[in-house]
Amino acid sequence: MKKHGKKYLEAVKLIEKEAYTMDEAISLLKKTSTVKFDGSSEIHMKLGLDPTQADQNLRTTVVLPEGTGKEVSVVAFVGEDKIKEAMAAGALMAGTSDLITKIEGGWTDFDVAVATPDQMKDLSKVAKILGQKRLMPSPKSGTVAPDVTKMISDIKKGKVELRVDKEANLHNIFGKISFDEAKLKSNLKALLKAVLDSKPASVKGTYVETMTLAGTMGPGIPMDVNSALAESK
Repeated sequence: MKKHGKKYLEAVKLIEKEAYTMDEAISLLKKTSTVKFDGSSEIHMKLGLDPTQADQNLRTTVVLPEGTGKEVSVVAFVGEDKIKEAMAAGALMAGTSDLITKIEGGWTDFDVAVATPDQMKDLSKVAKILGQKRLMPSPKSGTVAPDVTKMISDIKKGKVELRVDKEANLHNIFGKISFDEAKLKSNLKALLKAVLDSKPASVKGTYVETMTLAGTMGPGIPMDVNSALAESK
């Protein structure tokens, strides 16, 4: 059994209620941070859907209005005519053949990969490598599109992917602990609205079962699901 340190145990003592409003939870989130660095603000949700059913999966994206607080490195798989455009938009590297050669050699030192549709055939050469690291561009994640500038710009601004795991859990960051409470709330509401807007039509019964906030390596803060969702509609 994992042993927690003194700071963690002290933080746990601050969590006294079974469920908190959004404002209360965000306030506690900052008070229960236990790390010396600027950790992430995280939300963990259990959804009432069955990801094994094709019509009950959830995979979408949302641009957090206040950004993630993280500098995201992006590579762009584009034709020669769009290399300058991709680099101007903020890509770490752009092209196709050179990028593929580097990745075949084991290089995956980037956070997100985007591609224009015409490059996807060539990208199949490194699909296994990128797929294992969840870096393979996909239309569902908004990383395959003709407009490379918009793709890179959205990611740099704070675009995150919302994707349930095989147990129907959703884990996402929505900012840094150092963000003020208003910014964290703005991001959290945008994220929750995206979850609500993406509810599969075939899902019956309770859609969002539980909702917990936590800082990096910090204790979980249970939220009142109904009030949080009502604020985010």
